[in-house]
Amino acid sequence: MPPSFVDESFPLGISLGASVRVEKRSQVTRLLNGAETRNAIWKGTRRHFDVGTGLRSAADLHRVLSFFEKVGGRLCGFRFRDPMDHKSCAFDGTPSATDVTLGTGDGTAAAFQLIKQVGAAGVKWQRKISKPVAGTLSVAVDGQLKTVGSDVLLDPLTGILQFQEGHIPTNHQVVTAGFLFDTPARFENDQLEINLLHFEAGQVPSIPLVELLS
Repeated sequence: MPPSFVDESFPLGISLGASVRVEKRSQVTRLLNGAETRNAIWKGTRRHFDVGTGLRSAADLHRVLSFFEKVGGRLCGFRFRDPMDHKSCAFDGTPSATDVTLGTGDGTAAAFQLIKQVGAAGVKWQRKISKPVAGTLSVAVDGQLKTVGSDVLLDPLTGILQFQEGHIPTNHQVVTAGFLFDTPARFENDQLEINLLHFEAGQVPSIPLVELLS
């Protein structure tokens, strides 16, 4: 049986030129007096991408086709670098160990999930980060840096931090982190239609991807 997720990155140079569509789900009910009631069906969002806008050359077309073959079309998920959201900090900032609060220690809990706070006020939610980028993680406990790889280990396929014995956060200690991350995604279609002559004439193909939610 083939894997459901291939831990490889979609070609980075193409992904950073992709267009992004963010989807939310809400229910809007119009009352007899013309007023509305609105309720969120999804607390979070789902992202859609079109990588056709990131193509710059015939070589890029071949890279996409090769990757499509490797992951079996829609069959397998993969890492994708969202051009609009791939940092624990602000879009124009540099990640640091105090960017995101992951939780508070109790002296027993050793595992903490990487997350990112999204939204504000009544629509704030926690986005689960399951595909951090290797080598970009920094972690702190009460502002004191921890050594990734010895004090704390990272599972790059789940985004779970595991503090080692002797470094488990004690009562009320705040665990924070900073990182780059990829979005798990898949091709939205099992067909990939590419015409090299049309591309060279300036026609950009549509190649949609969709975020995998967990």
